[in-house]
Amino acid sequence: MPIFEELAKSVVNGDVERVRELTRQAITAGEDPLEVINNGLIVGMNIVGPRFKAGEMFIPEVLMCARAMQAGMELLKPLLVGQDVPVIGKVVLGTVKDDLHDIGKNLVAMMLESSGFTVINLGVNISPEQFVEATKENQPDIVGMSALLTTTMEMMRNTIEALKEANLREQVKVIIGGAPVSQEFAYEIGADGYAPDAASAVELCKKLLGK
Repeated sequence: MPIFEELAKSVVNGDVERVRELTRQAITAGEDPLEVINNGLIVGMNIVGPRFKAGEMFIPEVLMCARAMQAGMELLKPLLVGQDVPVIGKVVLGTVKDDLHDIGKNLVAMMLESSGFTVINLGVNISPEQFVEATKENQPDIVGMSALLTTTMEMMRNTIEALKEANLREQVKVIIGGAPVSQEFAYEIGADGYAPDAASAVELCKKLLGK
């Protein structure tokens, strides 16, 4: 449908105002809000992810795309009350203790939300105990940790140990990311996966949940 194609294209272009305008048009035309999300907004973000991964788009552009998608979602959410919005899974995200970097983590959060995940973004400087608390409280499918300093990487290991001690490790998948982190380190500390960038993180979460 032309309006959905135009909407997807506007998301890819990161054009917040155009996305708002087209979303309003779709609502006025009586389109099903879920169709607008699935066939317009999400189609757009599904183009953005691979382009970002391939190095054809950069973080500022992807953030604009995610903001454009969120602008459409804000208009559609009130219309979804009572409808079962398909949620792929729930993810608790945080930057580990003593680390204050959050651009990468926030990008992961935006792209996960854009792909149909519920995200609980804990913020930065999150201790193992806080990760355990958030896991108990929110019952997520996945716990995601980010570190940008080599000195804070060990906090990922400590958090996994804390989840084990709280008997929660079997209930969740644990993924890690950040510049100094590697697949080898993920194996070493017993994480379920590692993602080098936000688009890979979305793919990894889907794969771990069999989606």
